Amino acid sequence: MPWPERMAPVRMRRVAVVVPRDAMRDALVRIAEAGCVELDRAEDTAPGPAALRLRRLQGAGHPAGPETGGQAVLAVAAPDLEQLEHLRCVGLLAGEAQLEERAAGAVQREEVSALAGWCPVADVCRVADRLAAAGGALVPLPSPDGADPPTLLRPAGAVSFTPLVTTYGTPPYADLDPSWPAGLAYVVMFGVMFGDVGHGALLLLGAVALRLGRPRRLAPLRRLWPFLAGAGLASMVAGAAYGEFFGPTGLLPVLWLSPLDAPARLLAASVVFGAGLLTLSHVAGAVNRVREGGWVSALYAASGCAGLLFYLGLALSATGLVLRVSATAVAGAALAMTGLALVALGLFRVTAGGGAGLAETAVQLFDVVVRTGTNTLSFARLAAFGLTHAALADLVWRGTTGLAGHGAAGLFGAAGLFAIGTALSFGLEALVAGVQALRLEFYELFSRLFETEGRPFRPWHVRTAEPADALLRR
Repeated sequence: MPWPERMAPVRMRRVAVVVPRDAMRDALVRIAEAGCVELDRAEDTAPGPAALRLRRLQGAGHPAGPETGGQAVLAVAAPDLEQLEHLRCVGLLAGEAQLEERAAGAVQREEVSALAGWCPVADVCRVADRLAAAGGALVPLPSPDGADPPTLLRPAGAVSFTPLVTTYGTPPYADLDPSWPAGLAYVVMFGVMFGDVGHGALLLLGAVALRLGRPRRLAPLRRLWPFLAGAGLASMVAGAAYGEFFGPTGLLPVLWLSPLDAPARLLAASVVFGAGLLTLSHVAGAVNRVREGGWVSALYAASGCAGLLFYLGLALSATGLVLRVSATAVAGAALAMTGLALVALGLFRVTAGGGAGLAETAVQLFDVVVRTGTNTLSFARLAAFGLTHAALADLVWRGTTGLAGHGAAGLFGAAGLFAIGTALSFGLEALVAGVQALRLEFYELFSRLFETEGRPFRPWHVRTAEPADALLRR
């Protein structure tokens, strides 16, 4: 698969389910079992017989609903609804209510019924084969004008960072899928703030336990194990660079710098690293603007080509000033002014024009400039919280070594202080680093990637049961 396709959501196809009217139930059961088709649903439809019976059971203290996916089940053959209500078969009634709701959106033409929906391109042939067994067909349709397909982020197997993106929102169908780059950026930022080989190893052990489903009460969080494992590995790498192993114990040499000895250097490195991430997010944002609206709209967008040009110019100018190369600084300033002029033109184009439009453009342009600077400097928090983590670990280690020199009681106290202090600093700093890395991801990076929100792909999937009469005999 070409890499541009790997970086995009799953390709969707607009389809129509066409079946004989008397085969509608069989076709819908097959679609529900396949679980990869999102059917259009009619609005303001009256509840069907199964839905009415389900509501009566709900009122009687049997909570369930048409969208209760964990309880709903579809009988392969049409069940006796009255008997289901009598026996309080909530799951079967919930499945029948969902089937009635989908069937209500069908278009009837003589002896043929049709339903429209969306299906991943890779699953079209499989669903078509299933429908053919019921005497139906899956017909590809052109996408409706002005309607964006639903978004399904590409599954990545056992290791997936898609929860990081979906927590923020659903990307538009035309945009890139930033799951893997965003996940890698997150764990690296976490590692910079939580740099310690010992603490990182504890996170890695926690990830292994979570992957194995231990403890059981944390099983619902199992899908987050890649974040924990990546954060642990990144923390160990950063800790090796800092020479930290449960604090400045001296067990590891300093490969790069000690945070408490070179805070200014760490601060500068954090801002430069953040500027690199912002540049990449500007590039991805420009690609998204082109995919969404073409080159013309992307050229003038603050999160598109104009914003990228402005930021590259600022970075080039700052580099020239730091290195004292005047030609580079001047070229960067010219590039930044060009990008800013394009941003201003794009902002003015969407106003009513005149003096009010100029004033509105000036305010928004000022906001663009200020946010660019503050977003870049915001990455200094990587160094700030990295210093905090190192300072707490140093405090625990100094107290431990101080107590250890006072005999047997001192050794006992030193062991207790080290265990309790390490646990407290580990828990506090892991929470802070996780929250701060998430904040940088969402506010500084994702705000440049996405301008609108897409609609998530919600395929209809209900498990099927054996025939209703066999189920009722149990």
